Amino acid sequence: MDNIILVGYMGAGKSTVARELRIRTGMTAIDTDYEIERIEGRKIKEIFATDGEEAFRKMEENFLERLVIMNFHGIISTGGGMPIREENRFFMHQLGQVLYLKACAETIYERIAEDESRPLLAGLTDRDAKIARIREMLEERESFYTKAADEIIPTDGMSPVQIAEEILLYMSYQ
Repeated sequence: MDNIILVGYMGAGKSTVARELRIRTGMTAIDTDYEIERIEGRKIKEIFATDGEEAFRKMEENFLERLVIMNFHGIISTGGGMPIREENRFFMHQLGQVLYLKACAETIYERIAEDESRPLLAGLTDRDAKIARIREMLEERESFYTKAADEIIPTDGMSPVQIAEEILLYMSYQ
């Protein structure tokens, strides 16, 4: 089976679905955000605060490039902003099938409402303000997610198990 690269906005289910896929396929699964935190020895929130978003985006690019060089085989759960950079989309397509896990702003809010580790929503405490910011960022990123994607998988109203099954069905036809 080809590598599976999951893209989408934060809270779309990438990390959780990657774990489900790992269980079902036995393939190695990595989360790029987790791996970058491990390599850097600090949380993404700290990287954003001290080095800025651009530095973090370059770390993502470097990490993907290393996976290509290593000829990585498995499942890759990406950070929500990774497909923004053209270089990242190039590396993702070199690695395998890119699947966009698409969710609406309300679904995303419900999934991440209690998660304080999301730097791009920092400082927003009101539900409506968070949903508005999520909607705004989804609109900004939609074209990048679509450009990156070999397939779009809608995730609203679906469990991680259902999403993983949908992905495996798609991959079986590739």
